[in-house]
Parts: sequence; structure tokens; C-alpha cells
Amino acid sequence: MSFGPNPWHQQSWDGRAAANFMCGGAGSGLIVFTPFAGGPNWLLLVGAALVALGLLSVFSEIGRPLRAMNVIRHPARSWMSREAFVAPVLLAAVAAAWFAGSRAAWLSGFLALAGLAFVYCQARMVQAAKGIPAWREPLTVPLIVTTGLAEGGGLWLLLASTTGPASLMPWLAFALALAARLALWLAWRRRLRAAPRALAAIDRAGRAFKAATLLPLALAVLAASSPLPPVALIALQVVAGALAAAGGLWFKFTLVTRGAYNQGFALSHLPVRGVRHI
Repeated sequence: MSFGPNPWHQQSWDGRAAANFMCGGAGSGLIVFTPFAGGPNWLLLVGAALVALGLLSVFSEIGRPLRAMNVIRHPARSWMSREAFVAPVLLAAVAAAWFAGSRAAWLSGFLALAGLAFVYCQARMVQAAKGIPAWREPLTVPLIVTTGLAEGGGLWLLLASTTGPASLMPWLAFALALAARLALWLAWRRRLRAAPRALAAIDRAGRAFKAATLLPLALAVLAASSPLPPVALIALQVVAGALAAAGGLWFKFTLVTRGAYNQGFALSHLPVRGVRHI
């Protein structure tokens, strides 16, 4: 059903729109995580490439691409416009950090703020769609933000494993992001009221999402508290990082594409010709 009193699945945002939130959240999370966790600057380029890929994906969804510049016309009331303004600032900050090299310590705070602003704009874009019950829940905003940060931490662990085992601080920051993601998911799901099909899709993805949060969290605690050899630590990095990133990406894909049932009409009675209602 595409129209009527019962909830129907929205057709405006598909997998290409979901890719914007998937790549943008993971990329900005990686940009936030990298300056404080350390590691090579090329990780910033990976984060910027993910953000750009997400924007390119949503651009490919536009029916009339030449009208894409209209997105910058309403920064006072549109979170999509604000995202469009933050994106070039974020990419420019990454470019500055890349060219500055070791002299870019002063950019760490700005990179973190720009990355947080970008993923926050994305989260508010989803929550602003008031006709979709699974999106408009207020806890959707912090859930998407913390999911992006956990994905960024996971990608950092996965990619930084090529240079050796991580130190204690990246593991602790990663564990904190995972714990916040799990707590927000549980609170968000408990408060959620949506169409049965939307809830069924979200719950199916939620089982994988919780597993991909709890297991990396346990691995992070193990890595931070146990004296393991470097080879074992690197193996934990790869598994924990890949699981955390994959779980978050799958949840956001499901939320945007399969959990996006409209509210429908709130009609207690439908008029029927020739039938008198008392």
C-alpha cells in the first residue's frame, strides 16, 4: 500500500540515501577518532573519502542533479543545508591536517568539532522526518551520533592494525563509544512505537547490532586489561574493529530503508457510503 490509513513504506530515500548516513557517519567518526588516538594521517584521508562517497551517493539519487545547489538556500531551517555547509569545512580541515603533517596538532580539536558537527547534522536530518515514527524518536539523534563514533573507532582499530597494536587510550575510547551505543540502543528501542513491519525489520537488525557491539566491547576490555602479545592484540583489533563498523552500518541501512514506514492516517473510522455510523 502506498497511500491510505495504514502505515506505508516511504519511497523517497533508498539505499543511496542510506549510503550517505552509513559512509558519512563512519567517515566523520574516523576523522574524530584519528587525531586523538594517533596513527598515520592517511586515516584522515580515508575518513574524508567516506564522507565524500556518502555525499556522492545521495547526489546520485537526485532526479534533477542541476538543482542540487538549492540545498544551500535554507541553512536557517534545514539540517540538510547545514550538512552541506559543514561538509566542505570538514574536508578542508582534513586537507589542512594532511599538508601540515606533524605541525597539525592545533587542528585536532577543530577536526573533532567539524566531524561531530557533520554526523550531528545527519542525525538531525533523520529525526526531522516527523512522518516516520522510527526516525522521529528524540533518542535517534544521540544513537546515530554514537553509532558513527563507534564505527569510526572500529575503522581506526582495523586500519591502524597495519602499523602495530594500539595503545591503551584508543581501546578505552572505543569501549566508551560502544557502551554508549549499546545503552542508547536499548533506551531507543524501548521507547520506539512504529508499524509492526518496521519494528520487525529493526529487531532483526538489532540482534546483529547488539552482537556487533557486545562482542567488540568484550574484546576491548580484554585488550585493555590483559597482557597479550602484539600478534594477539592486532588480531583483536581487526575483529573488534570490523564487527563494530559492520554492525553500525547494517543498522543504519535497515533504519533508513526497511524501518521507514510512514505513520499513515490517524482515522478511527472510515466513511462507507450508505452506512450510518452512530
